[in-house]
Amino acid sequence: MSNNTPKDSFSVAGREFTSRLLVGTGKYKDMAETRAAIDASGAEIVTIAVRRTNLGQNKDEPNILEVLPPSEFTYLPNTAGCYDAKTAVRTCRLARELLDGHNLVKLEVLGDEKTLFPDVVQTLSAAEELIKDGFDVMVYTNDDPIMAKRLEELGCCAVMPLAAPIGSGLGIRNRLNIRTIVENARVPILVDAGVGTASDAAVAMELGCDGVLMNTAIAAAQDPLLMASAMKKGIAAGREAYLAGRMPAKRFASASSPLDGLFF
Repeated sequence: MSNNTPKDSFSVAGREFTSRLLVGTGKYKDMAETRAAIDASGAEIVTIAVRRTNLGQNKDEPNILEVLPPSEFTYLPNTAGCYDAKTAVRTCRLARELLDGHNLVKLEVLGDEKTLFPDVVQTLSAAEELIKDGFDVMVYTNDDPIMAKRLEELGCCAVMPLAAPIGSGLGIRNRLNIRTIVENARVPILVDAGVGTASDAAVAMELGCDGVLMNTAIAAAQDPLLMASAMKKGIAAGREAYLAGRMPAKRFASASSPLDGLFF
């Protein structure tokens, strides 16, 4: 990025962020590791599973609001573990109540426990109801460009296609679809689920995505803090490569040094 390039940031629901890495808060060995890894990642947005995380509803367990104060981070409550629209909508409303009117949510409605692929029919139904109810909906979906556009047109403030199944670490399995989704979008596109390592995050950014959300890739690493740092760098490198504009791919070799002007 040249020195003349304006400060790079992206906006979601009227909020502006400089970090394009969004991270989850689950699967760490304890709250101290959670906080340390998130600090190492540089993330500004943290996602929390409302049905699995104590936001003050349980007085006998550590409250994540004390470990990750809302004054320091933007919360993205999610509907992980929901398998129908009704449960997902109810979960978002619970989050809004627990977080004093917070309207930014990540919607995911799963189809089955084995693949954790989204149920797009239930997702559409839940998204429509939540948007009517005043929520800013960032929505997890499959890597289908048609469905991504449909969710955008419905009013979702960001669309989050999967790279691969949740927690699989397989990386982006369909780069062409992700690129098509990005090219057709008027809202932020963030890869969500399936990232395994820093190169996967870099690829997502090189395809033009506005950000990447991950949890397991950091939390399940042998050294979560080091992986969080690596992901931060991968996101930055991929974004700069996208802005720089890569050279065209060619089938055959092209000499680095021109033949014109050679001395014989």
